[in-house]
Amino acid sequence: MAADNISFEPTDRDDLLAPYAIRTRNSKGRKHAEPAHPYRSFYQRDRDRIVHSTAFRRLMHKTQVLVNQPGDYHRTRLTHTLEVTQISRTIARRLGLNEDLTEATALLHDLGHPPFGHAGETALDECMRDHGGYEHNRHGLRLVEVLEYRYPDFPGLNLSWEVLEAQAMHSKRPDAPEVKPYLAVGQPLLEAQVVDAADSLAYTCHDVDDALSVGLITLDDLATVRFWTCAMERAQAEHPRMQAEHLQPTVIRKLIDWQVVDLLEATMENLRAQKIGCVEDVRRAPRLLVAPGPEVRDLKADLEVFLRDRVYRHHRVMRMAYKGQRILKQMFEEFCAHPRALPTRYRLRAEAGDLQPTVCDYLAGMTDRYAQDEYLRLFQPTSFT
Repeated sequence: MAADNISFEPTDRDDLLAPYAIRTRNSKGRKHAEPAHPYRSFYQRDRDRIVHSTAFRRLMHKTQVLVNQPGDYHRTRLTHTLEVTQISRTIARRLGLNEDLTEATALLHDLGHPPFGHAGETALDECMRDHGGYEHNRHGLRLVEVLEYRYPDFPGLNLSWEVLEAQAMHSKRPDAPEVKPYLAVGQPLLEAQVVDAADSLAYTCHDVDDALSVGLITLDDLATVRFWTCAMERAQAEHPRMQAEHLQPTVIRKLIDWQVVDLLEATMENLRAQKIGCVEDVRRAPRLLVAPGPEVRDLKADLEVFLRDRVYRHHRVMRMAYKGQRILKQMFEEFCAHPRALPTRYRLRAEAGDLQPTVCDYLAGMTDRYAQDEYLRLFQPTSFT
């Protein structure tokens, strides 16, 4: 990808950025050169393009753990993404990082998730076993580089190298051809590391919150989880007259705040210890620099074990996961056998010789609800639409 031959205006406020923050003028640019915008900075345009994309809007009806729950209070991919973005900006501002790049990276990080959460990803990976597999981070790259079609001058969203790099580095398949070009630079930028850390701390806290709200677990179940009990003690000490209905949101808020403060303190200590003074130092660092301290890391690991055993493997969660996987696998087989049943845009691509990846793209873009409706249209005898 060649750097743009444009002037980056408006420029960054260097007095607000730490020496190890990426400057817009040092970006590797975009694949397709564009003129500078008169009042939006380089990474602000990335952020705006992601927010206005079709894939971003669909996050509203894609779920994480609680697949297709009838309630309105549990999180979706969209609300999770917004929460990660808010936490990431808080951390980035305190560390003096490029907030616009951090925000764009956070808004993009879950864009490639299919319907039915991680169960849907497993199903599509199995369907695509002989065709390169499926992973949501790689599909997120494919969305913003190829599949979005909002602009007449180029495919995808033509995002900056740094936003694409952050997405690629999040992939668990570094040998994938679409990922490899982004991995020869060393460690991720601090802005990308912040988003990864914020994502991890956000989803553990919010999965506990949602699991409590829909009755998968109770407060008594959490009495064995040290992170929860310590946070509850802190909350009760700060609010001794707290009403029962305020306990859950207050402890969740305390868990998030505790982790953010710890992450900032541990990261600043890492930056000092490694003598990080510029972006090149970040690239050459022997390990990730944005990370929690040892106490919080151990507490969080214990909480994650609890979530795995008591929430992610709960029979209600597993039943919906298996149902979602069956829906996707059967539709994959049906569309591969009868590609003329695909919508026109996808049918033309499939007939051009890109059958399995095209079917996968179509299924991955569905929301949970649309996937279920499409399944009924395909297999329900009384549905002919």
